[in-house]
Amino acid sequence: MPRAIDGSSRRKRRKKILKLAKGFQGTKKNLFRDAREAVDRSLKYAYRDRRRRKRDFRRLWIIRINIAARQEGITYNRFITGLKSAQIDLNRKILADMAVNDPASFKKLVGVAKDKVA
Repeated sequence: MPRAIDGSSRRKRRKKILKLAKGFQGTKKNLFRDAREAVDRSLKYAYRDRRRRKRDFRRLWIIRINIAARQEGITYNRFITGLKSAQIDLNRKILADMAVNDPASFKKLVGVAKDKVA
């Protein structure tokens, strides 16, 4: 009995890859071999960057807090140390949001941190 080559499972597998490659440029969007390589690479980057995004946001929050704290006359390190010794448990996301959107309350937190560090 001859071997079935173009079965439904093979077509399904190829269509799945080509569907993932939609929007790619050149032959990567419609030639299976090129599409498979591009999709594999893109999925690898997507997996990596989902973890990297968390690092990038934390860096951004720290930069924003540092800038706002320095405008109030204290460094980021001393500010965080002061908050910890004052037992104020706010994460960096909230602190960065306060620094940008609510400078008055951020200024109060800086005052508390300065009192605890000094």
